[in-house]
Amino acid sequence: MHIADGFLPASHAVAWSATALPFVVHGTRRLSAAIAASPAAALRVGAVGGFTLLMSSLKLPSVAGSSSHPSGTSLGAMACGPAVMSALGVPVLVLQALLMAHGGLTTLGANVFSMCVAGPWAAWLCCRATSHVLPRRWAIGVATAVGVLATYGVTACQLALAFPDPVSGVPGALLKFGAIFLPAQAPLAVAEAVFTVAAWETLAAHVQPGLVRRA
Repeated sequence: MHIADGFLPASHAVAWSATALPFVVHGTRRLSAAIAASPAAALRVGAVGGFTLLMSSLKLPSVAGSSSHPSGTSLGAMACGPAVMSALGVPVLVLQALLMAHGGLTTLGANVFSMCVAGPWAAWLCCRATSHVLPRRWAIGVATAVGVLATYGVTACQLALAFPDPVSGVPGALLKFGAIFLPAQAPLAVAEAVFTVAAWETLAAHVQPGLVRRA
């Protein structure tokens, strides 16, 4: 999912940064307010931040300057809220760009939007929609898989917009990128769902998180 440094045209990099910025600002405010209101929130934030760093650092080569890996953001979206993950994912991505050659600073805005905005919001909305009809474990697992696929769907859109097909344009490029991503990401989405459910249960044993109802 991480698009490599310098890979996007400058105009696209600036546009995605501007698009992600309001979510990051809102998330930073929500994060500060949550920690100020409850010391237990700091424990949840630390746990989900570490989980995101670990899962998203498992890099597998992919295509067109991107990479395949779990995102790790769905757990935080459900335990702390999707807005918080918009802020919490930024230092994770910066650390990976500077120390792991994973992603990049020029593509930070695009990577933040796909992994820390689109994915967490998709997971949170899915979990909210299914938590009343599915057992909690299943709701969390399904939401995690949806969040991972949403992250890569947005990445495919970003690459398609930057590199349209010479014949079929953006729609054709989107189909091609999606077809390449899907075989790798579908099993990763299932695996991340299993790990996220296990992490949720571990977290619940220590800080008793509940599904965040307010984004």
